[in-house]
Amino acid sequence: MPASPPQAPAVPHFFLYGEAPRDVDDGFLHLEALDDRSRPNRWTIRPHVHSGLHQLLHIHTGRGAMRAEADTLDFAAPCLLTVPAGTAHGFGFAEATAGSVLTLSDRYLRDLGRREPDLAGLFARPSAIPLGDGEPSVGDAVAEIARELAWAAPGRRAAVEGHLLILLVAGLRAAQGAGGAAVQPGPQALLAARFRELVEAHHRRERPLADYARDLGVTEARLRAACRAATGASPARLIRDRRLVEAKRTLLYSDLGIAEAAYALGFSDPAYFSRFFAKGTGSSPREFRERRGA
Repeated sequence: MPASPPQAPAVPHFFLYGEAPRDVDDGFLHLEALDDRSRPNRWTIRPHVHSGLHQLLHIHTGRGAMRAEADTLDFAAPCLLTVPAGTAHGFGFAEATAGSVLTLSDRYLRDLGRREPDLAGLFARPSAIPLGDGEPSVGDAVAEIARELAWAAPGRRAAVEGHLLILLVAGLRAAQGAGGAAVQPGPQALLAARFRELVEAHHRRERPLADYARDLGVTEARLRAACRAATGASPARLIRDRRLVEAKRTLLYSDLGIAEAAYALGFSDPAYFSRFFAKGTGSSPREFRERRGA
């Protein structure tokens, strides 16, 4: 019997390019020069996926092509490139292309989106956005973020967020003015995004995966495959992570007792809530609250 042909390797999941996946803080934001990783790799970044991390590339010199799922987008400076979390993507840069790469967590973007819902639209799909006259404001915002991240002055986090908002709004308006230049995300990424929207609406109560699959009109197996392909995590993990984020916020920013917090978060048994929290964080709800100075 002839041997089966070797399977093609899966698209690797990285934290930042070349780095092993790891948990992402709710407010994670990172900025680095484009050539920090592209120059050592001879201006070619092979296809990969970031789970839970969006990227915004500011290209101020040079050109290239971005592979996003099965499509290719050509780009030339000055422009912005958007890479939504869970998108398989890679780059081929012309030699000496220069710019910056901003990476922020999906949770951080969702938090900003609750205050300004339009911002989520910037990462609705991979895109190449010409800047034209909008380039100076984008460049200034990127430079200010870099400056604030490099020192520890009072109000640093607020200053970073202020310049980040300026950058995101400038990108959003440039994208609106540019019209097309975007590609649709693949079907698995779309299904995973729809699932996360449902989780956002229902995370305050225990809900079987079968209910989510039924609402989405797919089998549980297909939903599991889509979530793993797009995010590197199972649907159960995505649900658990979202419930943990809400639990941390409730413990830190409310005066509710532990039992009251459990009921508010949709747990019928405070003891089960404590076990759930300890398994996810390594500490009990009370220890977590006390350690954070609540």
